[in-house]
Amino acid sequence: MNTVRFMVPVLAAFSLLGTGSVWAQADEARAKKIAGGSCFLCHGERGESTSEIFPRLAGQHAEYVAKQLAAFKSGQRKSTAMAEMVAKLTPDEMLALGKYYEKMNLPREEAKDPQLAAMGRYIYHNGNKFSGVPACASCHGTAAEGTANLPRLATQFSGYIHTQLKSFNKRERTNDNTVMHVVAEKMTELEMAAVAEYVSSK
Repeated sequence: MNTVRFMVPVLAAFSLLGTGSVWAQADEARAKKIAGGSCFLCHGERGESTSEIFPRLAGQHAEYVAKQLAAFKSGQRKSTAMAEMVAKLTPDEMLALGKYYEKMNLPREEAKDPQLAAMGRYIYHNGNKFSGVPACASCHGTAAEGTANLPRLATQFSGYIHTQLKSFNKRERTNDNTVMHVVAEKMTELEMAAVAEYVSSK
């Protein structure tokens, strides 16, 4: 009798684990279908992106991707093209897409402009005490890997990062925390370009 009582919850647990696995597979299959239907046109088949205009999604944190997709859908982050793409996506599908791209990897590339990257390295790790620009690494990490709430900057296109910094600088991008406005508004065009060049080669 005791054996039977013990086995019932154990079997139930295994049943739930199996169900979770099935749902995970279903989510990935759905994400792959969505990505192959529209996302790949701009972001590439493996999240590698087709142009510096569009961000690389490979290796990006799943939660961050989902957060940005939700912001595009709500209008907090402005993009006519993206608003149309995400209009019918559910929160579960957004997270599934994030997890789909998070599993992908991109090879590290050498900086196109080593001297500019060297300047960016200093600013990223030390900031600029003369203008009040803080070290980027204090939030984004020494390896530019970010967190669930902050983007992974490593291997991202330098052109895309530069564009986003300029958007924060001009307060045209307002969906993320105000810290980026405070930081970016103190950065010169050269500093933004330098940091973008450095982290893209991480």
